[in-house]
Amino acid sequence: MAFFEVSLYSDALSMETEIAAYLPEAVWDKPGIPVDGTRVRVPTVYLLHGMFGNHRDWYLNSSVVRVAEELGIALILPQTHLGWYADMARGEKFFTYVARELPRLCRRFFPALSPEREQTFAAGLSMGGYGAFHLALRAPETFAGAASLSGGLDVKQMVETPNDHGDPQYWEDIFGRAEQVDHSHNDLFAAARELRDSPLRPRLYQWCGTEDFLYEQNTRMRDHLRALGYDCEYRESPGDHQWKYWDREIGPAIRWLFKREEEA
Repeated sequence: MAFFEVSLYSDALSMETEIAAYLPEAVWDKPGIPVDGTRVRVPTVYLLHGMFGNHRDWYLNSSVVRVAEELGIALILPQTHLGWYADMARGEKFFTYVARELPRLCRRFFPALSPEREQTFAAGLSMGGYGAFHLALRAPETFAGAASLSGGLDVKQMVETPNDHGDPQYWEDIFGRAEQVDHSHNDLFAAARELRDSPLRPRLYQWCGTEDFLYEQNTRMRDHLRALGYDCEYRESPGDHQWKYWDREIGPAIRWLFKREEEA
């Protein structure tokens, strides 16, 4: 597997930012991978970090690279600071960057990446779990599915109860005032309702620890998705909000996404 760290200029963010990228051995020499002429087309997972993290977190704290090599998939790990993968009310357009601009750039930088929706997924932890679902539900033409580990999936609750989740001004800068979040682009519950009858409805995977402070948000999202008829796999086990659980759970999450794709 080849590893790259890339500095790039983003028009959506109006600044330079960084990504990490892993390309599997299949890009060069692995039989059985579909090819276009001499060009390999590999599936891709956009793997998102959590709050206070960065684009290096997953490869420093987990075994996800071994999972990617086993499955013959590429990983794209963007740096998004504390932007919650949203087009901020007062700040940068992180959703536009990750959902629209970054896939185009990465497919140009790395021609081996498959351009097909059915081979493009998102996954993440905590803030990145929200981001992964945000990408799949609001850019389903690009992402066929998403996996959330310990996701902060109800931003309306976090904005409405800022004393439980940090500085109120921080949340308002990202999502606007509390009354503006409901039914907005950033409301995942609304996004799931709006997409329920679409042929582009994504497949979704959740895991959360039963002692995690975000557990209740995850069970509410689980019940919401089931009521809407989504293809959603929900798993839980003892655990709280830390890397030893995300390291353990990222493999099953990614394998589920690709197993479901093989069965489709």
